[in-house]
Amino acid sequence: MTDAGGVAHDFAGKQPGPFASVRLHDPALPRRLFAAPALAVGEAYMDGTLTMADGTTLRDLFALYGHNFQSLDGYPLQALLNSVGRRLRRLQQYNPVGKAQEHVSHHYDLSRELFELFLDEDMQYSCAYFGDGISSIEDAQIAKKRHIAAKLLLDDAKNVLDIGSGWGGMAMTLAELAPV
Repeated sequence: MTDAGGVAHDFAGKQPGPFASVRLHDPALPRRLFAAPALAVGEAYMDGTLTMADGTTLRDLFALYGHNFQSLDGYPLQALLNSVGRRLRRLQQYNPVGKAQEHVSHHYDLSRELFELFLDEDMQYSCAYFGDGISSIEDAQIAKKRHIAAKLLLDDAKNVLDIGSGWGGMAMTLAELAPV
C-alpha cells in the first residue's frame, strides 16, 4: 500500500497468499477504511481516492480481503472490534421518522424534468433489457417490461402491486399484456 504521502507500506503474512497493491490519494482515507471498511473501499474506489497499483486489480483486492477475513475470527481483539462495530452501527443507522422523511424527500422530491433527461417515455426507474438489436432506451425498457411479464406467468387469479419501477409504466404494461 502506498499512502497519500507517497510512502510505501508492505503487509505480508507468514504464508503466501493473494496479493494486491493499492495507492491511497486522500490522507483521511485510512480513518474511513478503519471505521467502515466495506463502505469506504467502494466509495474510495469510485471517487478515485483509492486506486489499484502494480498491475493488480480490484478482484485481487477482494481475493486478499476474503482470504484474510476468514482467519480473523480466531483473534479475541477481532471479536471485541466486531462487538463495538455492531453497537456503533446501531447509532449510525439511527433513523427517526423526521430524518427518514428528509432522506426520502432528498431522493424523490426532484423535478420531473430531471428524470426526463435520462429515463424513457414511461419514466421507468429501473434497469433496461438490451437484447439483440435493441439500441434505444425506450426499446430496451419495453423489452424489459415484456420480459418481466412473461416470467410472471400472470393470469386472472393473480394481483400485481408495482412499487418502485417508475411512474406506473410497468403496471400499465402488465394490465395490457395480462388479465390482472
